[in-house]
Amino acid sequence: MPTSTISALDSPSGFSGEAQDRFQQPATIPAALLALGIVFGDLGTSPLYTLQTILHLMGDQFTVEAALGSLSLVFWSLIVTISVKYCLLVMRADNHGEGGILALMMMTGARWAGRGRWLVIMGLFGAALIYGDGIITPAISVLSAVEGLNVATDIFKPYTMPIAVAILVCLFAVQSRGTGAVGKAFGPVMCVWFATIAVLGVVGIVHHPQVLAAFNPVHGARLLTTHGFLGFTVLGGVFLALTGGEALYADMGHIGRNPIRAAWYCFVLPALVLNYAGQIGNFIEAPNLEANPFFKLAPDWSIYPLVGLATLATIIASQAIITGSFSMTRQAMQLGWFPGVRISQTSAEEYGQIYVPFVNWTMMALTLAITVGFGSSDRLAGAYGTAVSTTMVLTTALLYRVMRRRWHWSLYRAAPVTGILLAVDLAFFSANLLKILEGGWIPLTFGALIFVVMTTWHHGIEAVHRQNARGSQQQDTFLTKLRGDNIARVPGTAVFLTRFGKTVPPIVTNYVKRVGSLPETVIILTVSFENVPRVRSKERVRIEELEDGLWHMTVHFGFVEIPDLPPALAVARKDGVPVLDAASYYIERYDPISRKHRNLLSRWRVALFSFMSRNSAHAIDRFQIPSTLLIEIGRRIEL
Repeated sequence: MPTSTISALDSPSGFSGEAQDRFQQPATIPAALLALGIVFGDLGTSPLYTLQTILHLMGDQFTVEAALGSLSLVFWSLIVTISVKYCLLVMRADNHGEGGILALMMMTGARWAGRGRWLVIMGLFGAALIYGDGIITPAISVLSAVEGLNVATDIFKPYTMPIAVAILVCLFAVQSRGTGAVGKAFGPVMCVWFATIAVLGVVGIVHHPQVLAAFNPVHGARLLTTHGFLGFTVLGGVFLALTGGEALYADMGHIGRNPIRAAWYCFVLPALVLNYAGQIGNFIEAPNLEANPFFKLAPDWSIYPLVGLATLATIIASQAIITGSFSMTRQAMQLGWFPGVRISQTSAEEYGQIYVPFVNWTMMALTLAITVGFGSSDRLAGAYGTAVSTTMVLTTALLYRVMRRRWHWSLYRAAPVTGILLAVDLAFFSANLLKILEGGWIPLTFGALIFVVMTTWHHGIEAVHRQNARGSQQQDTFLTKLRGDNIARVPGTAVFLTRFGKTVPPIVTNYVKRVGSLPETVIILTVSFENVPRVRSKERVRIEELEDGLWHMTVHFGFVEIPDLPPALAVARKDGVPVLDAASYYIERYDPISRKHRNLLSRWRVALFSFMSRNSAHAIDRFQIPSTLLIEIGRRIEL
C-alpha cells in the first residue's frame, strides 16, 4: 500500500530552521532588552521586599555585622544559584531550544510506565508548584510596590490593599487582549527600572562604602554560625532574592539563552548587587527597623515617581508568571497530563502569546483572596518561597540525570557539581519549610492539588485508551470484513479522529455496525503530540492509503504548538487525498463510570476523571474544527 509524506502549510506555530536555532540567538542589544522585559521581572523586583523581610525576621538583632552578613548571603546566593546553576548549567539543558521543568523532565528520557517514574513525578510536581508560585508572585510584588506610598505619607495606608486589588483585577482582566502591544514597552520600562535601582544603590554605597566588605563570604558564614536557629531562619528571607530563577529557564525558548545570559551578567546582576549593597549601606548610616529599606534609599521628592515605576515593574513581573502559567498549561495538556482547556492565540506572529481563560480567572480569584487575606507584603513573605524552593531542588535532581544521560558526564564529574548545588538548594528548602504555618502551606497545597489533577487525568486517559484498544480491529481484518459483508459506500467524506494509528478504532467499527454503510472517502485521523517543542513543516503530516477511498493520516504537533487541523490538512489534496472542505468530522466523547467492587480511593479518582472529562474542551475548541462540520458521538465506558 502506498505511503507518502506531505508538508503542511507553514503557520505561526510551524517549525523552521530559524525557530530551531532560536535558543542560539546572538546576544544583541535588542534581544537583551527583550530579555529584560520578559524574563527578569521577578528577580528585578525582589529588592522591594527581600531585605525588608530579613530585617523583620531579625528585629533588634539586625546589627551592623548582621546587615553585612545578610548582604553577603544575598550576593553569594545570586552567584551560585542564578549565575552558575541556572545561567551556566540548567540553561544548557534545552529540549530543542525549549526550557522549563517539563522540558527538562522529557530530556531525562523517563516514562511513567518505566523505571524512571520518580523522575516523571519530580517533573510533574515541580510544574504543579509553579502554579502555586504564580498565585503569590503578583500579590506580593504589587503590594510591596504600593506600600512605598507609606514612606511619603500615612494617608494611603488604609487604602494600600484596595489599591493593590484594583491593579491586580485590571492586570488579569486585560489578559484576553494579548500582551503584544504592551509587551513592546516591557523591555524599556525594565531597563529604566534596573538603571534606577542601580543609581539608588550607588547613592547608598557612597553613604557607607564599608558595606562592600560584605562581598567577603566570611560575613555570611558568621551570620549563620553566630545566630544559631535565627541565622538559619534568615535563609528563608535571603531566598526571596532568587525566586525568579526558574523564569530564566522557563522562558529560554521565547528569547534564547545567549541574550538572557548577557542581560544577567552585564546589567541585571550589577544593578541588583548595587541596590542590595546600597540598602544595607543606607541602613547602617541611618538604622530604621520599621521603614522599607528600598524606599528609604530615595529622596523624599522622588517617592511618588519611584512608586509608579515600581508598580509598573511589578506588573511586568506578574505578567511574566501569568504568561508562564499559560505556557505550562499548554505543554502539560498536549503531553497528556492536563485536561483539555480552551486556548486562544492572541498574536498571529508569536506562538508564545496565548490566553487560557480557565487558568486566568482561577489564578485571579486565588491571587485576590491571598492579597485580601494577608493584606501586606511583610505578612505575605511567610507564604512566599516554599513552592519555588521545592521546584529548585527538583530541577537539580533532574539536571543530574541529564548530566549523566545526555551530556555523558562521569560520576566523578556530575556528583560533586550536583552535590554543591543540592546542598544550597536543600538549605533554602529547609529554611522555607519553617514558613509552612505562616502561609507556606498555601502554594504547596495548591501545587499538590494540581499534581493530583495531572496524574488522575493521565491515568484516566490511559485507561480509556486501553479499553478502546480492546474494541479496535486490525486493518486487514476490518478490510476483509468490509468486503465480505458488502458494506455499502455512500457519497461523502468522513474524518474519524482517533489516537490509534496501527488499528481501526472502535469509532469506525461501531459506525459501520450501527449505520450499515461507510462514506466513499474515509480518513482515520490521528493527532500526535510529540516530545519536542515544535515539529518541522515537512514532517507535519503523514498519509497512508489503506485501500481505495480509505486513508490513515497522522498530523504531528510539538508540545508548544497550537493544533490547527484545517490548515494542516488543506495541502493533503496534493498527495491525492480528496478535498476535505466539506468533510464531516466524527469524534467520540466518553462518559467514564467506575466499575463495581472498586475501593473508595479508586472510585473517587474515577469520579474526578469523569468530571474533568465532561468539562474539558471539545475537539472544536482544541483543533479549530468548524462547528458546522463536527459530529460528536457519546459513549459510556467503565473504568
